[in-house]
Amino acid sequence: MKLRTSLLSFTALAALGTPVLANCPAATVADPMGLSPVHPQQLELAELQDAASCELNFAENPAIAELNGRILGNAELAPVAERLPAEPLVVMPYDTVGQYGGVITGLSKGTESGTSDLLSVRHVNFVRYADDLQTVVPNIAKAWSWNDDYTELTIVLREGHKWSDGEPFTAADVEFWMNDVIYNTDVYDQAPNRWLFAGEKAQVEAVDATTVKFTFPVPTPGILNRFAVDYGQPFQPKHFLGQFMPKHNENAEALAQEYGFENAAAAVDFYYGGSDWKDVPSPLLKDADKAAKIGRAVAPTLESYIVVDENAEGRKLVANPYFHQVDTAGNQLPYINEIVETYVGDKEVQNLKIMNGDVVWKQQAVFLEDFPLLKENEGKGGYTINFAPTFGENVFYSFNRTHQDPVLREIFNDIRFNRAMSKAMNRDEINEIVYLGQGTPMQGVPAEPKTVSFVTDEVLNRDIGYDPEGAKALLAEMGLTDADSDGTLERPDGKPLVIRLVYSSQGVPVKMQELVRDYWSAVGVRVDLKEVTSDEYRASGNNNDLEVTTWKYDGNAGPTISQDVTVFIPPFGDVFNPGTGFDWAAWKTTGGAEGIEPPEDIKKLWDLSEKFIQVEMGTDASNKLGAEIVQIHTDNMLKIGTVGDIVSPFLHRNDLQNVKPIKSKTYDFYWTYPYRPSQWWLEQ
Repeated sequence: MKLRTSLLSFTALAALGTPVLANCPAATVADPMGLSPVHPQQLELAELQDAASCELNFAENPAIAELNGRILGNAELAPVAERLPAEPLVVMPYDTVGQYGGVITGLSKGTESGTSDLLSVRHVNFVRYADDLQTVVPNIAKAWSWNDDYTELTIVLREGHKWSDGEPFTAADVEFWMNDVIYNTDVYDQAPNRWLFAGEKAQVEAVDATTVKFTFPVPTPGILNRFAVDYGQPFQPKHFLGQFMPKHNENAEALAQEYGFENAAAAVDFYYGGSDWKDVPSPLLKDADKAAKIGRAVAPTLESYIVVDENAEGRKLVANPYFHQVDTAGNQLPYINEIVETYVGDKEVQNLKIMNGDVVWKQQAVFLEDFPLLKENEGKGGYTINFAPTFGENVFYSFNRTHQDPVLREIFNDIRFNRAMSKAMNRDEINEIVYLGQGTPMQGVPAEPKTVSFVTDEVLNRDIGYDPEGAKALLAEMGLTDADSDGTLERPDGKPLVIRLVYSSQGVPVKMQELVRDYWSAVGVRVDLKEVTSDEYRASGNNNDLEVTTWKYDGNAGPTISQDVTVFIPPFGDVFNPGTGFDWAAWKTTGGAEGIEPPEDIKKLWDLSEKFIQVEMGTDASNKLGAEIVQIHTDNMLKIGTVGDIVSPFLHRNDLQNVKPIKSKTYDFYWTYPYRPSQWWLEQ
């Protein structure tokens, strides 16, 4: 049955002689009322109406007009039925149909720092993982299909879907994103590697308003996984950003200059930020007066919330009045009116706010070392703290193989040094002190062991036993001695062997850094420890200035590595999680004109990784390639692991409803995204 018919009132239907259908069952996951959805916990509108022989009527948040008034540039709202797509996604709440109102209060460390859990609350993409973390289900996309060799992906969108400003969202916005943003040299000097396939561009074609076809130069079976877990969104508002592109508006340059930009490209950068990452500084943070002059605070979005205010202290968001989801009672989602995100850099202040009951949801950067304190204060703060598995979250130490200091570079490239540093660490003690005995000591590997079958126990246990005497023997074998008996070894040039360990508490537990400092100092490698902000850490790492990088493995679970080989190849990380071997990467990207030529086995990683993502995950071919990649990584000890299989705390205030225990607290599935936060609600 067409939605436009369903928008008529029962009275009007009766007057037309149309049979009046029953109300649709307000089904929940707890009580599905006989519904058996094709996809877990959600239905398409026609699926619901056909299954229950019902007509779904729509309702809106009573405060939506006021919230919409805070979105700079938005016009007055039409009725909710006209704002929803003709084919809205129907979400089954976990426990109860919710109530409107309230504010999600959360904490981050700053823009682009510790914000992913809150970003994931509002996030959308073509698809997502269901909360079983195994099943890919529709979201922005209604359906999809592949050709036989995984080189053509056709995605079907929702008819009548609208951007947050009320303008139509169509396949042209997907085509625009790839062709006019990602592959536009005015936006990116070079197309991001993550959107190149065997070094070549994909083709994206808007077949019609609701059909878009991706054509890849090589088989790309994992790309749907990327859309399910990726922070980037493969659509941009052509009607808005296109006005600043000469290709789409012959007056683009004049318009940009009228608004005070140097040129049209600067206007695009002002709103797009040079990244699909939604956490780049917003126009409000860059120049709120200029945004006001243009009449748009941020670019239109499809997310459940839109930013309406941001400064150095935090940001505020309001519910998107055009969001494409409803519950089984026909209420437009999200239920909760606002998100208020406060920037708090200090961990002790963060804990204090949590214990005072000021935080509705906190998932990222809550460490096990703080669990006893936070657990003790649950009653006082009116919150519940639980554990969740953390796929891949094994904190690693990676010595800079292309360090600018040639003496350190030679030391760091000696496998004996890396083995010594691994043997010097007491992982059992780390597990007890940092992880409350909840983890398993293991070596660092670029593929999360629980989500793939090609990582062996032999690899995970290599050189993880606490053996300081063995570490000292390896260092002596290298010729590193303590000539002046001051407890610190000397480098070959006579200087003391001192390593500066810079870290950010966003990515690693503070106590672990103190323990590792003492372990390494005890075998003669003195460590100077320094904590910095995540922004400072990332800037130094990406500038190849760090002597050792330390963070937790991110992006190494099966769904991620099936389509993104960043952790496999130099520099074995990205801008948010810098790795090692930056000059190896430069050698590759410049064809040997710059950088440092890597060893032969490191060179193999590029070819192996390219082949890996062209075959289906879990096949014999995939497992063989994956095992060879892991072998090269661990033979070279590119990232020395500490403790894996850990759990990590997450918490929510007790007035937050429809919260399901999460099966993984990890970036690999994009934090909260699988757990459908649009159906959260707050007791008023």
